[in-house]
Amino acid sequence: MSDFKLLINGKLVDGARTSNVVNPATEEPVAACPRASEAQLNEAVAAAKSAFPAWSAPPLDERKKALNAIADGIEANGAELARHLTQEQGKPIGDATGEVYGTAAFFRYFTMLDLPVKIIEDSEGKKVEAHRRPLGVIGAIVPWNFPMILMAFKLPPALLAGNTVVLKPAPTTPLTSLKLGELIKDILPAGVVNIVADENDLGAALTAHPDVRKISFTGSTATGQKVMAGAAGLLKRITLELGGNDAGIVLGDVNPKEAAPKLFQSAFQNSGQVCIAMKRLYVHESIYDEMCNELAELANNAVIGDGLKQGTQLGPLQNKMQFDKVKELIEDARKTGKIIAGGDTPEEKGYFIRPTIVRDITDGSRLVDEEQFGPVLPVIKYSDADDAVARANASPYGLGGSIWSNDKDKAYELATKMESGSVWINKHADLAPNIPFGGARFSGLGTELGEEGLAEFTQLKIINMAK
Repeated sequence: MSDFKLLINGKLVDGARTSNVVNPATEEPVAACPRASEAQLNEAVAAAKSAFPAWSAPPLDERKKALNAIADGIEANGAELARHLTQEQGKPIGDATGEVYGTAAFFRYFTMLDLPVKIIEDSEGKKVEAHRRPLGVIGAIVPWNFPMILMAFKLPPALLAGNTVVLKPAPTTPLTSLKLGELIKDILPAGVVNIVADENDLGAALTAHPDVRKISFTGSTATGQKVMAGAAGLLKRITLELGGNDAGIVLGDVNPKEAAPKLFQSAFQNSGQVCIAMKRLYVHESIYDEMCNELAELANNAVIGDGLKQGTQLGPLQNKMQFDKVKELIEDARKTGKIIAGGDTPEEKGYFIRPTIVRDITDGSRLVDEEQFGPVLPVIKYSDADDAVARANASPYGLGGSIWSNDKDKAYELATKMESGSVWINKHADLAPNIPFGGARFSGLGTELGEEGLAEFTQLKIINMAK
C-alpha cells in the first residue's frame, strides 16, 4: 500500500486517525487513509487564511504559471494517479486515465482566462469600473464519482482568482486528491492549498467555519441543502452542483439502431454514476419496441468487471450504500415495469450490478421519479412530443436534458422548452471547461466552468469616479 498524507500548511502530515479505503471491485482495502480531526481542519483553514494576502497580491500571470506547473505534475504522474483512481472509485483504467489527463487540461484552460477591469461607463461626468477581487478562503467539497475532474471544476478557478483553498475529498475516494497534495506541496506556497480527508464528519465544520468565505460543493441535493443552511449564518458565497434526473426525449424520426449506442453511453458511462447521466428516456411510440430491443442487446453484451482488467467496459458501484440503493430501486421497478436486460448482481465480490433496462414503466414510479445514480435506465413510451417535454419538466430537478431528432429545427424548439441548466441536441452530457455549467431548481445554485464559473470565485467591486 502507498503512503498517504494530509496536506496542511505546506506539510504532508498524518491524520488524527486512519481508516481503510475499500476497492469497490473487490471489497478489499486498497490503502490506509489518514483522517483529519476538527482541530486539523481548523489548522488548514488558518493556514489558508494566513497565505491569502501574499497569494492574492502578485499579478495574475504568476498564478497562471503555478496552474501550468500543477498540470505538468499531473501529466507526469498520470499513470500512478489513474491507477489510484480506478482502485478507489472502480471505473475502468481507460476512463480513469482520461479523467486524470482531462484534469490537467482543465487546469490549463483556466490559465487562458483573465480578470480585466471592465469599463461600464466613461462619460463626461463620470467613469465607472468593474473590478473582480478574490474572496479569501474557499472550502471545496468534492464527491466520489469523479474525484479528479470535479476537483478541477473548483481548484483552478479559485486559485487563479487569488483565493486560497481547503479541499475535502469524498471519504470513500480520497487517494487521488491526497496524491495531488504531494505534487502541490512543491509548487505552491505553504497554505495556499490544503487537503484534508475525513470520515464524512467535517463537512458541517468546514461549511460553517467563520474564516471560510465561500463553499463550492458538488454532491446530493439533500447534502447541498445542509451546506446552504450551514453557510447562511455568515452569508457566505456558495456554489452548489447537485442531483439531477436528466431526461432524454427521442422523436419518432430517429433510427433506433444508430441512436441506441449513443443513448446507452449517455446513461451508463461510469456505471450511471454521473450527475448529468441520462436517467430516464422518453421514446416515441412508433419506435419504442425497436429502441428497447436495441438498448437491451447493448446492456446484455456489456462487459462489467474490475476496472484494472483489460476489456472491462463498466465497473462497480463505488460504495455499498449506493449499491444497496440501486438494488432497492430495481426491485421496486419489477413491480412497476418490465426488466428486459440486467436486473441482477453477479455472484462474486464487488458492488457490481449488470446494466439494466426497464420498459413499460411510467412517471410516478420510483425509478422514473428519483435519481438512481446507477446502471439502470427506465424507457418510457410517449405519443406527443410536447407532452414528453412537460413530463420531463415535472421533475423537481433541472440539471440537464436532451432532444434526439433528425429534424434539428423541431429539436431546437423542444430544447427551448426544457427547464434545465443544460440541454443537448443529438448528444448528452457534453461538458467542456469553457462552457458554463449549472443546474436549475433542486439541481443547484450558481455556475461552474467558463468565464462565468471563474467570476463566481470573485467579489464584484465597482469604482465610480466623478470627473
